[in-house]
Amino acid sequence: MMNEVLIIVPAFNEENNLVRLLEKLCEPKIRSIADILVINDASSDNTELIARSFDVSLITHVFNLGYGSALQVGYKYAVRNNYNYVIQLDGDGQHSVDNITHIYKCLQTKDEDGLLPDIVIGSRFLSGSKAYKMSIIKRLSIAYFSKLIKRVTGEVITDPTSGLQGLNRRAFKYYSEFGNFDYFYPDANMIIQMLLLGFRIKEITSIMYERKFGASMHRGLLKQMVYMLIMPLSIWTVVTRVKKRLQKL
Repeated sequence: MMNEVLIIVPAFNEENNLVRLLEKLCEPKIRSIADILVINDASSDNTELIARSFDVSLITHVFNLGYGSALQVGYKYAVRNNYNYVIQLDGDGQHSVDNITHIYKCLQTKDEDGLLPDIVIGSRFLSGSKAYKMSIIKRLSIAYFSKLIKRVTGEVITDPTSGLQGLNRRAFKYYSEFGNFDYFYPDANMIIQMLLLGFRIKEITSIMYERKFGASMHRGLLKQMVYMLIMPLSIWTVVTRVKKRLQKL
């Protein structure tokens, strides 16, 4: 019998982190509410073999398509298999499994207006959150994109680069459709898109750890500079596209 929650774990060369993560995800308290899907993005190490050794679903890409593409494959899987909620965790083990039940509960909790959130983001910057130390460049980039979101949408999002998110069916179904999700850097650009389209986004406290093994996809000064150049352009494209779409309605 399927659960109503699907946990998506995009993984690229995470053999040293995946065992510990999947061991925790396969504990009864998580498996009683959620099914698990690992998206192996053409890893060259033992990521696929490790995933196959656990009682989880697995999709393996023949070619490396990137983080955003791996997530969208998960969204499409969730739509086709009739899940009601998706919770996504990075395969590097930085997101504590303890966040899952908290996010799931939040997705089912109405606000003061009686409305449910479409997207729940685990923030490293809310009071009560536990997170690892970040570089000054990382903190400055997060603050910059938070201000951009505030300026464009009027909403306050403290952690726009957080990969720890929960989505209801309305949100992940939209993301699953062609042209609605960024294949490379789905961060602040996607948050702005969803807010402008009327999706409700809520941030909650989270627990995150520092990566123990391997390298982040944003590691290195050059990659961070490329990200800082591409993201504003992507945001401009998203805003333009959404405004045109809304004008047609």
